[in-house]
Amino acid sequence: MTKKGGQKFYGYKTHTKIDAKSKLIKKSVTTSAEQHDSIPTKLLIDSDDYGQELYADSAYIGKSVKNLMRRFEMKDRVLKRKVRGKQLSKRQETLNRKNATPRARVEHVFGFCEQSLHGMFSHSVGFARNAARNILTSRVYNMLRYEQIQRLGMN
Repeated sequence: MTKKGGQKFYGYKTHTKIDAKSKLIKKSVTTSAEQHDSIPTKLLIDSDDYGQELYADSAYIGKSVKNLMRRFEMKDRVLKRKVRGKQLSKRQETLNRKNATPRARVEHVFGFCEQSLHGMFSHSVGFARNAARNILTSRVYNMLRYEQIQRLGMN
């Protein structure tokens, strides 16, 4: 169980690594809803990400994520969030706006999966079925995106 906006949610979450340039899904991990978002980050980041920028929402915070970024010499583009009782500094607000544009490209993937593949909500019971469904949704999305890249000559 996890809470978002005061509402309780049960089930599973999918954590996805997306190539910002091509919008192809590179890797996907399914976890139970109660796991913190920073935990599966170590499964998504690998040696191919060495020296890259990590764009993520504010849920992907913590020492483990910072250590991963340091180990792979990644540039921190994780959105900053307010801490209880404190406002974001002007610099943090500026950085969040600057980092929001590249993140928006990645959000297109989730929007497409939601609208066209009905992929964000599952009635499947059990971890294995939900994980398989998420993998298949990612594969179908990549096939559709690849066809679009070829058709539009975006190689």
